[in-house]
Amino acid sequence: MDLFEADEKRSADARMAGQFGRLREMLSAGLGEAAGLAAHLGGIDPDSLRAPENLAKLPVLRKSDLGAVQKHGNLLGGFSTRPVAGFRHIFMSPGPIFEPGGEGHDWWRLGRFLAACGIGEGDIVQNCFSYHLTPAGMMFESAAAAVGATVLPAGTGQTEMQAQAAAAIGVTAYAGTPDYLMKVLEKADDLGLELGITRAAVSGGALFPSLRQAYEERGITTRQCYATADVGHIAYESDAMEGMILDEGVIVEIVRPGTGDVVPEGEVGEVVVTALNPDYPLLRFATGDLSAMLPGQSPCGRTGPRIKGWMGRADQATKIKGMFVRPEQVAELVARLEGVARARVTVARDGEEDSLHVAVEAAGGDADVMMGAVRDVLKLRGAVEIVAPGSLPNDGKVIDDQRDYS
Repeated sequence: MDLFEADEKRSADARMAGQFGRLREMLSAGLGEAAGLAAHLGGIDPDSLRAPENLAKLPVLRKSDLGAVQKHGNLLGGFSTRPVAGFRHIFMSPGPIFEPGGEGHDWWRLGRFLAACGIGEGDIVQNCFSYHLTPAGMMFESAAAAVGATVLPAGTGQTEMQAQAAAAIGVTAYAGTPDYLMKVLEKADDLGLELGITRAAVSGGALFPSLRQAYEERGITTRQCYATADVGHIAYESDAMEGMILDEGVIVEIVRPGTGDVVPEGEVGEVVVTALNPDYPLLRFATGDLSAMLPGQSPCGRTGPRIKGWMGRADQATKIKGMFVRPEQVAELVARLEGVARARVTVARDGEEDSLHVAVEAAGGDADVMMGAVRDVLKLRGAVEIVAPGSLPNDGKVIDDQRDYS
């Protein structure tokens, strides 16, 4: 942990003071340059942001909101504290959504992840993330520079050339999606080449236990991180292999999908990130991903909070009987019904028609009143069932589509 140990072993109080101190400093310095950021704050004094509960004053910023602003001529949504031409790179992700890329030391903060993987000086990293339009390739390029590793900028495709280069150069580490490494390894097998890869830093897809085991059997230690193009590094695995430790450069909340309400520890909800990046300070940015906070600290000695990892998507918007139902509407339904803690909309098929079932957690209540609220808020008719508090599944779903599309 040598390069990053000081931050990673802080007490919880020291971490909160440090992170919120950075947040206040960067907001105070950047508001004059970022109209979108100032509008998002809505007149809230940055000096009042001193603890996680203070962030609840701010609205959640959704990717769709950012995309809508960008489509109206503000390329970075007014959240950048630099002009577009002031960045090293501008990237375009599907949507399209545009993101900046800076050239400062470890700008996306992924060096911490590579260090946790045991990658550093003396390593040659075959970077198989794309360098085309999207930022993943440059994110890991910057990370390798932060830990002093050499990079083979391989990108994607041309698997035979990748295997030949890895053997000839003496590549020791891989960075890329979890499954592509196996293609390179199998191509090397076909060509009779022996590769020296012993560590793999992966992201951008599911690392299934069977695949991790297959790499372990080849002598390759594989660890994964969670990062996005918008906010950079969010969380990473350590050798303890118990959840994912949050990066020191972000403040993460888990909220009920469709709301900005923080859920209790252990409950599945949407990952919302405040990025402590003075060049592009996104506040309460909703990733659209589901996870849950883990209790306690990692056995590896790092003291930061942990999440379970990626647990699915929070954007569960579903078309039912020709009408879209969104998580925000389910949240509105819960807010309207007195004594209701949670609700879950289930859609299935009844013959050739969609059927709607709404389960609400409550100690009691009038099902007819609740049915009327369902009609008003969801604009649909369906069955309402009152269930015991705490009985709905803890999976983050507020809309469950059970229709068979095969």
